[in-house]
Amino acid sequence: MTGARQAVREARRIVVKVGSSSLTTASGGLDADRVDALVDVLGAAHGGGDKEIVLVSSGAIAAGLAPLGLRRRPRDLARQQAAASVGQGLLVARYTASFARYGIRVGQILLTSDDTSRRAHHRNASRTLDKLLAMGALPIVNENDTVATDEIRFGDNDRLAALVAHLVRADLLVLLSDVDGLYDGNPSRPGASRIAEVRGPEDLVGVEIGSAGRSGVGTGGMVTKVEAARIAAAAGIPVVLTSAARAADALSGKETGTYFHPTGKRSSDRLLWLQHASTPQGSLILDDGAVHAVVERRKSLLPAGIAGVEGEFTAGDPVELRDAAGRAVARGLVNFDAREIPRLIGRSTRELARELGPAYEREVVHRDDLVILRP
Repeated sequence: MTGARQAVREARRIVVKVGSSSLTTASGGLDADRVDALVDVLGAAHGGGDKEIVLVSSGAIAAGLAPLGLRRRPRDLARQQAAASVGQGLLVARYTASFARYGIRVGQILLTSDDTSRRAHHRNASRTLDKLLAMGALPIVNENDTVATDEIRFGDNDRLAALVAHLVRADLLVLLSDVDGLYDGNPSRPGASRIAEVRGPEDLVGVEIGSAGRSGVGTGGMVTKVEAARIAAAAGIPVVLTSAARAADALSGKETGTYFHPTGKRSSDRLLWLQHASTPQGSLILDDGAVHAVVERRKSLLPAGIAGVEGEFTAGDPVELRDAAGRAVARGLVNFDAREIPRLIGRSTRELARELGPAYEREVVHRDDLVILRP
């Protein structure tokens, strides 16, 4: 066993993500045998008491298709939300019954990206997940499809899984799909080879990465899984990408799937969410001096460095910080409404405090609420 796979075997807190195609039939509806097979693996890993499992599970929309008489995943958001409303209950009920065979209690966590980039919501999600794990329960996380709008959606549960892995300080992320790993070409074509390990972006140069699968019930594909693996690896979390059929081998550290080595160190949970899960509600245009201060010196953004404002946003919303050429250089949580910004532009905080009051003697975006998007 290699050192990498030994690290997998020794992982104590593990986030496992499973896609819709691994849980449902092609026509929609849950496949009870597939759910039970996955639970058998997770129940065995959890049952020994030395591992904590968080399951990020797709399948709510797919599970709701057949009961609503829908033959395929709808394109419009309203019908997707209706399907999720029906399917989420069916999905969790199936998991609850299946995990009960192992005496394992489950808890449901539904998230939108808005829940994870705002301070208070982020703390609540973290606290709930930690408490469930401490009490011996197995959290089941999904995107809150029934209420999420296009503006506050993660878009796929692969990215959500990577962010949850960082949120719970996981030792390992396992991404399960209907393909047994990442291949250097289309795995259905002769000559394609499985990539056993990825040590960094250079290992993926020239690799043909496929899109969503043929089942038509999911939103992801290999592209989203590789992106999720990249996010987790950059946050210091090793990743195994393999098929649901080989989940037991993956959790036991056997040579299966594709192993992504950690490429970075753990950073602030909330800032990782801000960078990868937030949708900017507007933009602030910075002058050259402010770009240098924010990007190079890692300083807060002050009113004096702002040259313009775009979009409609309120205090606490994520916004992009752009240079004079329109390139996004950072993302942050803004302390003022968009309508307030124009009268702050180019002025010192001391001047603003004298004219408008002490509440205006502060940063527009504090450095603790900033992530840099390019060097």
